[in-house]
Order: sequence, then C-alpha cells, then structure tokens
Amino acid sequence: MTTQHPTPQPGPGLDLAQLRALRSPHPAAVTIPDRISAHLAEHDGYVAFSGGKDSLVALHLALQAEPNVPVVFFDSGFEYPETYQYLATVQEAFDIEIDWYHARHSTLEVLAATGHWDHRAPVSTNAPSLHRILITDPAARAHADHGRGEVWGVRGEESDGRRIRYAIALREEIARSCHSCCPTHRDQRRTHGGLIRRADGTAAYGPVWDWTTDQIWAHIARYQLPINPVYDKLRALGAPEHFLRISHMLDAQRLEQGRVTWLRRGWPDLFDDIATVLPRIREYV
Repeated sequence: MTTQHPTPQPGPGLDLAQLRALRSPHPAAVTIPDRISAHLAEHDGYVAFSGGKDSLVALHLALQAEPNVPVVFFDSGFEYPETYQYLATVQEAFDIEIDWYHARHSTLEVLAATGHWDHRAPVSTNAPSLHRILITDPAARAHADHGRGEVWGVRGEESDGRRIRYAIALREEIARSCHSCCPTHRDQRRTHGGLIRRADGTAAYGPVWDWTTDQIWAHIARYQLPINPVYDKLRALGAPEHFLRISHMLDAQRLEQGRVTWLRRGWPDLFDDIATVLPRIREYV
C-alpha cells in the first residue's frame, strides 16, 4: 500500500519587516529624544513632516520627547496623491493634528511660468523663485507661528551637499558650544551634530542626520510605523532603493536618472495631465 503524503504548501517566507526590526538600532537612538527636548526648550518650533520615511522617524522621535509638539506639512501642490491620503493615516496613528502650509504658487505653476518646459513658450526672467516659494516663504510663516526651532528628517547620506552642510555645521557648533565637554569625536557628534543654525536666526535639528537608510527602515519596522504607500508602489514598479524618496512628483536633480519614468509608469493619467502643461517632460522618458 502506497502512503499518500500531502503536497507541501508554500510557507510565508522570510518576513523582511521582522528582519529589519531585529537589526541594531542607531547607537544614539535612546538619547536623541533628550536632545530634541533640549532643542525645543531652547528654540521652541515645530516638526517638519514631508510624508517620507526620514521625517516619519524624526516625527516618532520628536513625539517621544514632546507629545504636543506642533507638526507641519509644507504643501507644494505637487505631491503624490497617496501622500495627501497618507497624512490622514499619520494623524490617526499618532493622534496628532498636522498644520498645512500651502505654497502661494504650486510647483506646477512656477515650472510652467519659467517657459523652460515648453519649446513653444517664451522664457521668462520674472518667474518666482522655486526655493523661495516652496521653502523659504512657508518656513518663515511656520516659524512666525511656532518659534524659530525646527526638527526635520534631512539626512546627510541623501546627498553630498547635505553631508557637507552637516559637517560644516558640526565644526561650527563644536567651536561655538563645546568647551572640552566631549572627550571624543564620537561624543561631539552625539552632543553637537545635526544642528544647523541659519542666518535668519532659525535653528534646524535633524535627529537622523547621520543615520543610514538601513537604520531608518529598521526603526520603522521595530515600532511598526505607518509607511507612505508610494514606497511600495515605486518598489513594485522596479525603482531601486536610492529612488525611494518622497518629494515632489518631479525632481529636477533626478530627471535624467529615471524619476519621470516611474511617474509615467505608476501614474500614467497624471503624467499625461502634467505633460500638457510641461510638454518637455516627455523628453526624459
């Protein structure tokens, strides 16, 4: 008599989220909330939440330090549709209110006004500054409402410019505030790193300034933080890890590296609508 063995059923496989959660946390993760508390006590201010993974971790750390810290979202008018829905998810998950600061002109309006995105349009020399419209102006309004401090999720690993800016700021902060209080360079980084003092008197502290991407995802997995669904959508489209960044749908620094391709593949109708206003984006796909 032949024994019938049941057909093996496929198991769930390796749980990548669980694997990430088991990774070692950033060595300063435990003390960072204390630094955030001190930063807010000195400068007051808010947490800038963009909807991306880095600002999610910064928000989580800040809420450990100060549960009632103001949280703001700077709306460029050119975010992924899922990001706007995701903000409601974050509000519910953390039981917070997010203050929206809308750009006075959307990114799409500013790009169209330059004339650079349509060969048939005249080039304008009077188009508003995108940096001022999207960053300087809304940040000034938020600082006027909440104070000169800021907690943000900007990481040095994201770009050479950010890494250099943090390195310069650390050197300046050591000269300004470290009077033999830190016996080692590691102590100096933990005590003084991540703080950028701006010429206008505002002070931005990046609690994840020296974190790696793996450390960010490990923290998210460890605390089961809600993730913006744009990440999963970009992964499903085949976007590599270094493209998994949540910002405006068009990023001028990444046009020739495939950013527009992911937009067209994942949001084809939206891409077509944008292309009617900025026809030259079709040159990048």
